[in-house]
Amino acid sequence: MIHFIGWGSDELMGNAYNPRMEVFNNRFVRGAIISSDGQVLARTVVSDTRKNSDGSGNPEGAYTETREYPLGEVAAQAVGYSTKGKTGIEALSNFYLMESNSNPVVQVVNEITETKSQGDSVVTTLDAGLQKIAYEALGEHNGAVIAVNPKTGEVLAMASKPSFNPNTIVEDWESIVNAENSDAPLLNRCTQGLYAPGSTFKIVMALEYMREHPNDYRNFTFNCDGEYRDAENSDYVVHCYSGEVHGAEDLHTAFAYSCNSAFAKIGTMINKTKFAETAEQLLFNQELPIDISSSKSRFNVTEDSGVWTMMQTAIGQGETMMSPLHEVILASAIANKGVLAEPKLLKQVQSSDGKVIKVFGESATRQLMTEEEASVLSSFMRSVVTDGTASKLRDADYAAAGKTGSAEVSKNGETITNAWFTGFAPYDDPEIAVCVVVEEGETGGRTAVPVAKQVFDYWINER
Repeated sequence: MIHFIGWGSDELMGNAYNPRMEVFNNRFVRGAIISSDGQVLARTVVSDTRKNSDGSGNPEGAYTETREYPLGEVAAQAVGYSTKGKTGIEALSNFYLMESNSNPVVQVVNEITETKSQGDSVVTTLDAGLQKIAYEALGEHNGAVIAVNPKTGEVLAMASKPSFNPNTIVEDWESIVNAENSDAPLLNRCTQGLYAPGSTFKIVMALEYMREHPNDYRNFTFNCDGEYRDAENSDYVVHCYSGEVHGAEDLHTAFAYSCNSAFAKIGTMINKTKFAETAEQLLFNQELPIDISSSKSRFNVTEDSGVWTMMQTAIGQGETMMSPLHEVILASAIANKGVLAEPKLLKQVQSSDGKVIKVFGESATRQLMTEEEASVLSSFMRSVVTDGTASKLRDADYAAAGKTGSAEVSKNGETITNAWFTGFAPYDDPEIAVCVVVEEGETGGRTAVPVAKQVFDYWINER
């Protein structure tokens, strides 16, 4: 009971299955959801024709409430819906939207006249302008774009394609959930989508190698001739993208060039037990710290993992799966000197007359890596832009850092490539961390980086 009163009351009271919510529903009009830049993301429009203009009754009149979503498909998965169940921010903020802290005198009058009072509004961390940019930047591709403030944990944008129109979800429900609809438009790919991370996983591999070789990781050398073949089993071979030959490399340049061969070699060198410990510290196989539905990333390396498994894992293929949310969490921690500010979606609650009722506190923090480790990884990620695979960010008037990835996966019997980018900007004082996944793209550098650049450009230069 103490936990319920002190910590769990809002969540439990707001649960759609709580019978008290039906009482609130009969008394209050569901409040609005508002973006951090002041745009309405969801609102309830009331039509009441039960009375004539002179106050007399109109027997043919009716009372209706219609939930409207002005951004439509652009923010559908993040904002969610409140019919056919509740999802996204609609579910997260259910308790607050179904309360009213408006003028108590007005509420009394409304009770007497059997009129519903207006529920409170919730202000989110989402920036509607950035949300539109992120959604539109994906173009015709399916995929995900998530952006956060690495210092505060505020989720700035959360775009997922394919999407759906929450304004017509009741009418469209059967077609949306039809088993033949393999695109899964209801799925929030940012938080629930799981993908092979490709070369973005080299962030984790580089960190593990650094931890096992704290005094001499800079002495790592590898001569890339376009492939790495295991000495004991020549059938185990990993190729660099398009057979590219990188020549003599250290860890820094291997990271910048995204050299599969060098990292496959590293995969055979590391301690599997320590590697699993690092993965756990970085939140693999765990619930991620966000208050809406999300999927656990999958990591499966044990002492019994063979050479081929380690070579594949090292380049982000094999059994490892990550969500864009998890990737942006890692990028945020690196940008924030090793400290993760846990992602948050709500800023404050306001009454219908504009009074601030509740301000949500600062994000909880946790140390994912040391400040020194974060600094080294930041410099590696910066070199990906200046010298490596994220060259489409070089001409930006701000300094960005990141890591690209190109993960080959099977779909309907064919091999496709999912293009990744995760990173942050500006490099010296990060304001935004981004993760992009473009399904059936080309490489991360060609397809995902331009999407991230549009997000960076808007946030740093245009908003």
